[in-house]
Amino acid sequence: MKGTLRYLAGIAGPSGFGSNSTAEQVTHQHHSSSSSSSNLTAIITGASSGIGAETARVLAKRGVKVVIAARDIKKAKQVKEKIQKEIPNAKVVILEINLSSFASIHSFCSHFIALDLPLNILIRNNAGVFSQNLEFSQEKIEMTFATNYIGHFLLTEILLEKMIETAEMSGIEGRIINVSSVIHSWVKNRDAFHFNDIIKGTNYNGTRAYARSKLANILHAKEIARQLKARNARVTINAVHPGIVKTGIIRGHQGLLMDSIFFIASKLLKSTSQGASTTCYVALSQKTEGGSGKYFADCNESKCSRLANDELEAQKLWNQTQALLHNYF
Repeated sequence: MKGTLRYLAGIAGPSGFGSNSTAEQVTHQHHSSSSSSSNLTAIITGASSGIGAETARVLAKRGVKVVIAARDIKKAKQVKEKIQKEIPNAKVVILEINLSSFASIHSFCSHFIALDLPLNILIRNNAGVFSQNLEFSQEKIEMTFATNYIGHFLLTEILLEKMIETAEMSGIEGRIINVSSVIHSWVKNRDAFHFNDIIKGTNYNGTRAYARSKLANILHAKEIARQLKARNARVTINAVHPGIVKTGIIRGHQGLLMDSIFFIASKLLKSTSQGASTTCYVALSQKTEGGSGKYFADCNESKCSRLANDELEAQKLWNQTQALLHNYF
């Protein structure tokens, strides 16, 4: 109850920011001429619309070179043009990726590596999908899990050594941000999180599939954080809940009922800039330096579900995902 009141009132937490804070506000100290930002390169998936596009705009405004990883190149070009119209000196690169396709992910990574850029920040899972109907990826994996979790898992695995190398050479901490959701807590126990059933789409339910993928994002952050710490690597990984934002995922499933719900709940919804604030805060703030395996909401460290904190479940999921990828390759 106290948390709900804090959210509605926009009361700032220990970070000095809260639910009403915008992405520009939380990154204000990182002006474009700042050396701490001007040497950074960030890959952002799903930056062709919504909070991903806003994240790209604000990071570019702070001097970060932004690589937009997008499936829809036309939309990505529109975002780039809009950013550069506002920020003439913005450095924006567009690379194509389909996060439900292993071949496309490998192609994207090859093209990025060929650019010979550093990689300081990886913001993943803005390119999330939600589907009421059971669909499968090219690799015959249930589409929601394939795109929201496994594709981003593979992307991170391929680029992780590049991030570690960049951090070692630059002396600047690398940061991975998994965009998750409070909806992860709808998966209550291990019985509802069987890997083989998930990838096969057994007893498919769109909302449950989305919640499972968001839980997987947090578990992934927990396990990779453990592995990076064991390697003494100067790269952190954290998960964030952007808040309830009327994004493209929701706009794609409109109807009288959905429109009515959002009209009634409009006071609870965040603007796109407010929705991008936690991601931008974790990406650039000095206050989050060194923190890894954490979960953030409203620009402050928060509590995730008991299952999301289960280290054994996190290791199990990582091992199962690695085995799945090994079978494909």
